[in-house]
Amino acid sequence: MSQREWIEKDFYKELGVTSGASADEIKKAYRKLAPQLHPDANPGDTNAEERFKAVSEAYAVLSNPAKRKEYDEARRLFASGGFGPGAGYTTGGTGFGGGFDIGDLFGGGAGGDGGIGDIFGGLFNRGGGRSTATSSRPRRGSDVETETTLEFREAAQGVTVPLRLTSPSPCTTCHGSGAKPGTSPRVCPRCNGTGIVSRNQGAFGFSEPCDDCRGTGSIIDEPCGDCHGNGVTNRSRTITVRVPSGVSDGTKIRLAGQGEAGLRGAPSGDLYVTVHVRPDKVFGRNGDDLTVVVPVSYGELVLGTTVSVPTLDGRVGVKVPAGTADGRILRVRGRGVPKRGGGAGDLLVTVKVAVPQKLDDPATEALQAYLEAEKASGFDPRAGWAGA
Repeated sequence: MSQREWIEKDFYKELGVTSGASADEIKKAYRKLAPQLHPDANPGDTNAEERFKAVSEAYAVLSNPAKRKEYDEARRLFASGGFGPGAGYTTGGTGFGGGFDIGDLFGGGAGGDGGIGDIFGGLFNRGGGRSTATSSRPRRGSDVETETTLEFREAAQGVTVPLRLTSPSPCTTCHGSGAKPGTSPRVCPRCNGTGIVSRNQGAFGFSEPCDDCRGTGSIIDEPCGDCHGNGVTNRSRTITVRVPSGVSDGTKIRLAGQGEAGLRGAPSGDLYVTVHVRPDKVFGRNGDDLTVVVPVSYGELVLGTTVSVPTLDGRVGVKVPAGTADGRILRVRGRGVPKRGGGAGDLLVTVKVAVPQKLDDPATEALQAYLEAEKASGFDPRAGWAGA
């Protein structure tokens, strides 16, 4: 694909967003489209498969701040004709005049950097002024995102989960080379293995991927019958992911090399797994501290008691001192959420009075007697309150 063809692609249109869309808007658009267009959801639908590839390519560029900036700048300069005659430059005669060197425009100046070649360098994995011998490395595979949902205790203690993925993966027949087993790719004679050819168009000089080898630097005479020479096939696979202890909702785990396979043996992209955590009926969380609310009676707070409290790995007895106020938080050291660096947070126990909705006659009489005795002792729960 030539540089012009690449730049003329409208990645924003592919995702259905505007050029001013935020990173979150771009991510939401991709997450909405990708499941709809995924090959698993559209078996045998080549149009959906092509759209899925286009959307994935668009997201790979626009979700990367550096690539997006380069893409926007290149489109602004070229797609709008920013360096055409209407921009106040002339392309005839001996050049641009005033000592302006067209080579500088593409990074061919004295410093070898800073030209438009640097913009294309980011988009085509090569920088202005660099040797083309290093620019023909096969393109790395795209990163892949997926999600998994864990129970609260699984996320707190850590768990190993299987993930089922369908994505481009190295062909198992040719082991990613693209060549029929028993054969090997040969060096492209047109570009001498660099993957880059140059051409002139008026005053402009363009370097673009070689059409004969598609920028790979090699030609396959006998393609693999399973991947048709790409070295990549769509296949389903199950991978095992170790989720470390203490992860919180929204944590993103990176698995290097588990993303889409690169063409013809190029490195695979990475897999990013976003972890969602279901709320627990008993436990809450505050950083590395585990929180729990324990119901107690009024008498237990007044006289003191020991209550049995659940933890992530069993139960623990927590002493409630006599005269404890309703809502007080009692701390149990080291019985909270495990920390990644070792150790654990604390268990924070909130005592909450449970008020009976109905009492039988003996209990009612006993409570009335207690209130009278309490009043006789001089205790007033509202003493000093609101000016009383």
